[in-house]
Amino acid sequence: MFRNILIVDDDSSLRLSLKRLLDNLNYKIITTYGFKDTRELDPNLKWDLAIVDLNLNDGKGTDLISELKSKNPYMQSILITGEHSIHITIAEAINQGIFYFIPKPFEPSALINLVQRALKQKELVEQNKNLKDNLKKQFHFKQIIGQSPAIIKLTEWMHKVSKCSSNILITGESGTGKELVARSIHCSQNSSRPFISVNCGAIPKELLESEFFGHVKGSFTGAISHHKGYFSAAQNGTLFLDEIGTMNLNLQVKLLRVLQEKTFKPVGSAESLSTNARIISATNIDLEKAVEKGLFRKDLYYRLNIIPVRIAPLRERKEDISPLIQHFLKKISKNNISLSESALNNLCRYNWPGNIRELENLIERLCVFKEKGEIQESDLPEKYLCKKPTLKPLESIEIPKQGLDFNSAVTAYENSLLIKALKKTKWNKRQAALLLNLNRTTLIEKIKKKGLQSPFDDTIEL
Repeated sequence: MFRNILIVDDDSSLRLSLKRLLDNLNYKIITTYGFKDTRELDPNLKWDLAIVDLNLNDGKGTDLISELKSKNPYMQSILITGEHSIHITIAEAINQGIFYFIPKPFEPSALINLVQRALKQKELVEQNKNLKDNLKKQFHFKQIIGQSPAIIKLTEWMHKVSKCSSNILITGESGTGKELVARSIHCSQNSSRPFISVNCGAIPKELLESEFFGHVKGSFTGAISHHKGYFSAAQNGTLFLDEIGTMNLNLQVKLLRVLQEKTFKPVGSAESLSTNARIISATNIDLEKAVEKGLFRKDLYYRLNIIPVRIAPLRERKEDISPLIQHFLKKISKNNISLSESALNNLCRYNWPGNIRELENLIERLCVFKEKGEIQESDLPEKYLCKKPTLKPLESIEIPKQGLDFNSAVTAYENSLLIKALKKTKWNKRQAALLLNLNRTTLIEKIKKKGLQSPFDDTIEL
């Protein structure tokens, strides 16, 4: 696919060098020196990637990126800086969608690698948009908010499985949106058909069979009329079994038989009824471990787990925090309440054990007390103020009699901290920078200077 790349730098020699470098890759390259001549370009040009210097003669590169993205919302951007550390906040980077920072001087191969990865990310975003557009008239997948690779892959998966009738098992922590995903899959094809949601852990043991399969009048004490169970109610639609891991073992046996035979008998009835309800299950526990412990039937697990999907927790896709906050503010606030950069930075560092549900509840609480204006860092509850703890003094370090090289010792300790943070985040530089309370670009400069090598060099930068 032909790609349009814009290079903006007031250094004419660098512009020419970059153009020659990328021309060899068969991209269409246009160069400008700043805001003025960029604005004079054909307004109908659609940019796939903009490579922009941070400090232009007539403005700030990040402002130009925002201006370009207002007309090219899916455009990716690479920011070039000659400064040793750039004072750009995490919130600015997230909100402006900057794909990567690269300091001068840089190796041509490093830039080519970044360009290719940025364009691949653009392609993923475009594919996600096309999927959403195709399903727009049937159901709005836009309820699945986010821009991370995990969310893009999730919507692609949803598009594929919505066309089949196989059983689906959704796993993920509480608050990640498992029921929303199930409803989205159902409504994309069957919005006019029933969607029956059942919390398997909330039904009294003595009523389980009656609630699932129904009962006939007089079948037991208190059965004063016929009752249609969940399977009958979900006919031609979807039966969503939430917290399936809490289901009673006796009911698991009967559910397995229904899945195998596609028939069931209401309590007290000799007549078998057929069912064509699609089964979507969800759980926040590890069902394989539950099977090993004898708490869940292995044969039922394999019946339910025909098409599995895991919804990543919010801490693994922190680039989704900003769009989720904007969505909740728009949904909850009636007075155009906004969030300051410092407040957003704190929320980006927080680990979100309650996931999206916790985030939505927090935004609602903040809107109630703020009423209007901008939510500041001081408005956040104390637990969301992510002050970085300092390490305890290294009392275990012994200084030898002959002394030591102080600078070498400090460097070794710094290297150890960097490597520990990078390993902890699987070399996700944005999350590692958050752990170390560093600007992401500062971390990247240190990695480059120290020659640290990632085992995940071929992965997309997050």
